Amino acid sequence: MSDLDLLTASLDAIADPAGTGGLIASGRATAPRISEGRAALILDVSGLTVAARTALAAEVEAQLKRLPGVTDVRIAMTSEKIARPLIAIASGKGGVGKSTVSTNIAVALKRAGFHPGLVDADIYGPSQPLLTASEGRKPEAEGQKLIALDTPLGVPLLSMGHLVAPGQAIAWRGPMAGNALSQLIDAEWGNANVLVADMPPGTGDVQLSMVQKHKPAGAVIVSTPQDLALIDATRAIDLFQKAGVPIIGVIENMAGYVCPHCGDVSDPFGSGGAEAAAKALGIDFLGRIPLDMDIRASSDAGQPVAAGDGPHARVFEAIGAKIATWLNTQGR
Repeated sequence: MSDLDLLTASLDAIADPAGTGGLIASGRATAPRISEGRAALILDVSGLTVAARTALAAEVEAQLKRLPGVTDVRIAMTSEKIARPLIAIASGKGGVGKSTVSTNIAVALKRAGFHPGLVDADIYGPSQPLLTASEGRKPEAEGQKLIALDTPLGVPLLSMGHLVAPGQAIAWRGPMAGNALSQLIDAEWGNANVLVADMPPGTGDVQLSMVQKHKPAGAVIVSTPQDLALIDATRAIDLFQKAGVPIIGVIENMAGYVCPHCGDVSDPFGSGGAEAAAKALGIDFLGRIPLDMDIRASSDAGQPVAAGDGPHARVFEAIGAKIATWLNTQGR
């Protein structure tokens, strides 16, 4: 067997971490060249996390150095940019539970077969570290890019809450906040194939930076049922529509409260307002999420209900399925 055959066989003995077969057979690695004891090859690391890339390169180097006459290994890594549609989870005002909904949607998309990443785009009020049980951690960087943090939910995340001290106010003007948002979105997201952005409330500078620089594939609007929230939600819809961003649909949050003692259902914020508004605007209604202590407690514990079983998990599963269908319909 020639030296080239030995090199090729050695690489095909390593399984492609994102496919089937060996590295040569799957097209992950080029046929190596050898000259004066140096083996050189190109390794395609598209779709692999930074950790997976590093581990694969180390395995290739170790495998080739076992061969007689190979004293040095040179690996050139290449990567195709993954198309990652960005889904903005937005509201016209604060206090409607948008961040909790964002976390659960990301988990629901994962359970629907996607590989979502979660961007905490609420620069001034980041809450995703708490909701994903990733507080106190800091992301590393690769060159000029941040590397998304793995979370216990299996959904990578980046948040300003990971970059500043707990409780520290972020007193930045619009351009600085916009630049920070770009760093979070243009980060190293590994094999994520869709990004879910937890937007700040309102229709200000950060929202404008998002639609202008990082054109979302679509937006999901979260509202509570009462008239005041619906007025602000309509403003958020108008912002995205004027920017040419499709509205995937509207979610009505905090809709209906079941008394844990007597079982009676009450509607402290009203009922059906978001669904009626969506119908009037010709926008899809994605679902209704109840006002429930379990959702709040699970979120504060970093264990979103969408990751479990039960009726609340099924609510988010249904919403996630509609968003997944929308993404697939768009050919993404």
